[in-house]
Amino acid sequence: MGFLAGKRAVVVGLASNRSIAWGIAQALKNQGAELAFNYQTEKLQGRVEKMAAELGSDIVLPLDVSDDGQIETFFSGIAKRWDGFDILIHSVAYAPADQLEGRYVDAVSREGFRIAHDISSYSFTALGNAARPQMQGRPASMLTLSYLGAVRALPSYNVMGLAKASLEANMRFMAYDLGPEGIRVNAISAGPIRTLAASGIKGMRQMLEKVEETAPLKRNVTIDDVGNAAAFLSSDLAAGVTGQVLYVDAGYSIVGMQLD
Repeated sequence: MGFLAGKRAVVVGLASNRSIAWGIAQALKNQGAELAFNYQTEKLQGRVEKMAAELGSDIVLPLDVSDDGQIETFFSGIAKRWDGFDILIHSVAYAPADQLEGRYVDAVSREGFRIAHDISSYSFTALGNAARPQMQGRPASMLTLSYLGAVRALPSYNVMGLAKASLEANMRFMAYDLGPEGIRVNAISAGPIRTLAASGIKGMRQMLEKVEETAPLKRNVTIDDVGNAAAFLSSDLAAGVTGQVLYVDAGYSIVGMQLD
C-alpha cells in the first residue's frame, strides 16, 4: 500500500506521455492515489483518455484554463464523481512562440506578456479557488511547476521566466491564505527535461549538456524524479511543508562556478 492510498488527485495539464505531468500522474498512481484529468481541446481528448485509462482512471473532462466558465464546469463535473479530493496538480504553462525567440527585450510584447502570465501563473489561482470547496476539511495539497528561469536570467526563456517568477510569488500568497483551511501550496522547480513542451525552447540540447556537466549529480533529471518528489509533497509525509519551492534539478541551482 502506497503513502497516497485513499487520496484523490486532480491533474491539470496532462497532454503527453513525455511530459512532467505524466511522470507526476504515474508517481501518484504508484503510491495509491485515484486520479482525474482534463483535456484542453477535442484534438487531445482521445490521447488523454488513453493515458488516463493506463492509470486506471475514467475521469477525463474538458478544461481550458483561460476560460473561467470551463473551470467552473470542470470542478462541477469532478463533484459529480467524487465527494471531495485531496490533491491538485497544476502543470500548465504557455507563451506564444514569438516570445521565446531571440533577446527578451526585443521579443516581449504587451500581449505576449499578458498571455504568458494569464496561462502560466494566474490559472493556478483560478484553479485553486475553484477547487477549494472540494478540498476543505481534509489535509490537502496544491502543487505547481516552476523553473530556474524564475530567479535567474537564461537565454531564450524570456517572458516565461517572468511568468514563472509570478507563479512562485502566487504560490506563496496562496499558501499564506489557504493554510488556515488546511491546504498546503508548494512548487517544484525542475531541471530541464526533453519534454514536448520544452521543444519550444531554443538551445535545449546545449542546456541539457551544460546541466549534466555542471550539476553535482552529473546527470539530468527525469520525469520520474520530478514525479516522485511531487508525490512526496502531495502526501501527509510533507504535512509541515507549505509555501516552498523544491528544486529537483540534480543540484544544478546550487552551483555558483565550475572550474575545469
